[in-house]
Amino acid sequence: MSVEVDEVRTRSTDERRSESIGVRSVWAAVLHDLRLMLVALWLGSAVFFSATVAPSAFGVLRARNVPYANEAAGTIVTRTLGVVNVAGFAIALFLLASAFAFRRRAKPRLFALEIVSAIVFAIATAVGQWIIAARMLGLRAAMGRPIDEVPAGDSLRASFNALHGYSVAALGVAIIAAGVLLLVISRRGTNRG
Repeated sequence: MSVEVDEVRTRSTDERRSESIGVRSVWAAVLHDLRLMLVALWLGSAVFFSATVAPSAFGVLRARNVPYANEAAGTIVTRTLGVVNVAGFAIALFLLASAFAFRRRAKPRLFALEIVSAIVFAIATAVGQWIIAARMLGLRAAMGRPIDEVPAGDSLRASFNALHGYSVAALGVAIIAAGVLLLVISRRGTNRG
């Protein structure tokens, strides 16, 4: 009789363990899919912003001869880029924190690549938003007039243009890092890494 009780306890323990593993694997799958979706959405929005929104804002306003077209387009682009950068920073932090949930199942090199990419993604979006964009806004305020009225040779305008190049570079670095993250996370989903 005690053998039968032990068998029932063993089966019951095994069933609970199996259910627990099943629940954990469902949550792991949900977390994996959420991570993949977030990085893909951000990457799509960043590429769309770079390839379509920014050039269109300047192109349309200039083509319509809108007074102070560069100032107006710059304001649109700055606000939109702010959303892209802040969202990217938040997503990068989430991806970084949640990467450790998959550490056991990851190959060490892929895990290291994922961590480094998430850190680069976070830094690039943070620098783009809270350092470069902030300085650009400060320069626009220091100019005291719409940027369209500031001569190209003005030192403030030259500084602004240089920062614009850094802003584009920071977003480019963030896009590359997010692309690497997308590949690493999707690779893990195929049970190869």
